[in-house]
Amino acid sequence: MSKKYFGTDGIRGRVNSKNINGDMFFKFGLAAGTYFKNLKKSKQTAIIAKDTRLSGYTLEPALVSGLASAGMHVFTLGPLPTNGLAMLTKKMKANMGIMITASHNPYFDNGLKLFGPDGMKLSDKIEKKIEKLIDSRIISNLSKPESLGRVKRLENANDKYIKILKRNFPKNFSLRGIKIAIDCANGAGYKSGPKLFKSLGAKVYEIGTSPNGLNINDKCGSTFPNKIKSFVKKYRVNLGISLDGDADRIILCDEKGNIINGDQIIAMLATRWKQKKILRGGVIGTLMSNYGLQNYLNKQKIRFIRANVGDRYVKEKMQKNKYNLGGEQSGHIILGKFATTGDGLLVALEVLFSMRKGRKASKLFKIFKTTPQILENVAVNDKSIINSTKCRRAINQANKLIKDKGRMLVRKSGTEPKIRIMCESENRTLLLKCINIVKKSIR
Repeated sequence: MSKKYFGTDGIRGRVNSKNINGDMFFKFGLAAGTYFKNLKKSKQTAIIAKDTRLSGYTLEPALVSGLASAGMHVFTLGPLPTNGLAMLTKKMKANMGIMITASHNPYFDNGLKLFGPDGMKLSDKIEKKIEKLIDSRIISNLSKPESLGRVKRLENANDKYIKILKRNFPKNFSLRGIKIAIDCANGAGYKSGPKLFKSLGAKVYEIGTSPNGLNINDKCGSTFPNKIKSFVKKYRVNLGISLDGDADRIILCDEKGNIINGDQIIAMLATRWKQKKILRGGVIGTLMSNYGLQNYLNKQKIRFIRANVGDRYVKEKMQKNKYNLGGEQSGHIILGKFATTGDGLLVALEVLFSMRKGRKASKLFKIFKTTPQILENVAVNDKSIINSTKCRRAINQANKLIKDKGRMLVRKSGTEPKIRIMCESENRTLLLKCINIVKKSIR
C-alpha cells in the first residue's frame, strides 16, 4: 500500500496547500508524538529544528502544539542543518527529532523530515503507522490537562552541532592558510557553516548567509553552482562549498573553477578510504548514479550497489549490507562512520582533511570519466500519468532503443509535482531522441 502523506524524503509541498498548513502540522505533531510516546514511557521529548523559510514561523507553532497536546516535551532549536538535528536527537536521547524544511525547493514550499531516537530517518513501515494516526479520531490522542508537554527554546544548538563535527577529526586538525568560499543558500547552514570553518582557522568568503525568509535556494546554493564558481575565481580560494536549503547536500568547486558533483566526491572518498583501509564493504549509490562512477569503482575493485532515489534508502541499504559510504549525484552523501544522514558540512570537513599538506582539490577530483547524462524534469498536474498506457508504451519504446547503448530511468519525483527523466549514453543523439519520446507522451 502506497503512503498518503510521506514521500521519498518526509512530507513536502506548497505552503497553505492540502498538507502544508497549520491544521495539518498540528495533526502531524499529535500523531508523531502519540506514536513515539507510546514506544518510550520514560522521558517524553521531541526536538525541532528548521530552515529559514518564512512559513516556518506559522508551521512550527502548530507542530509544537500538536506534540505538546500528545504529552511530549518539546525543545525548539531554530535554524540548524538537518544532520545537526539528527545528531542532537541522538545525543539528547530524545524520542524523536523533526526538521521543518523543503530542502532544495523554493521558499514557497515547506515540509517535514522525521527522525527516530537513533538519529535515523523513519522507515516506510513507521511512516504508515503515523499516517494511520493522523487519520484517526483526533480527540482520542489528546493528553489530559495535567499531562500536556512543556516547550523550551535552546539557543546553542549550532554550537553543540559544531562541537560534534569537530570531534570526528584529530584535535590538531587546522585550516590555517586555507581559503574557502561557502554558499549557504540562505538556508539552515547560514550560521554553522562559516562559524565551523572560521573556528578551524580558515579564511572564509561567505555568500547565501543573509536569509530573509524568501531567498532560500534563490539562484544560490547546490542547485545553482555557478554562484560558487564565480566566487572561487574572484577570490582565488582553495575550495568552494555549496550547500542546499537544509545543508544535507553539498556540491564543490575546485580551485580552477571545476564543479564537482556528488558522484565525483563519492569516487574520491571511496578511493581514499580504501587506501586507508577504512572503507567497509563498498559504496551504495542510487538509480541516478552515473554509469561512469559504477565503471570506475568496478575497476578499483570496490563493490557498488544501487538503491532507490533518496538518502533514506541509501542509508537503509548501507545498514543492510554493512557499508559505510553512500550517496547521490545531487550531493546527499552519507559518511556512515560519522553520521546517519547526509551532511554537507561533514563531507566538506572530510574533503578538507584530505587536502591537508598542500594537496589541491583539482588533483583529488575528476578521477573518472562521466558518461554523458541528461536529466529532464517535466512539470505535471498528476504524477500518475506515468502509469498511463501512452506513457508506458513510450518508456518501453525508449528503453528498447537505448538497450545495450546506455541507461534510462523515468520516475515520479518524491518531492515535487514532476516526472523525472534520466538518460545516459555516449551517443548524445540517441539520448535526446529517447528523452523526447517520453516527454512527448507526458505532455
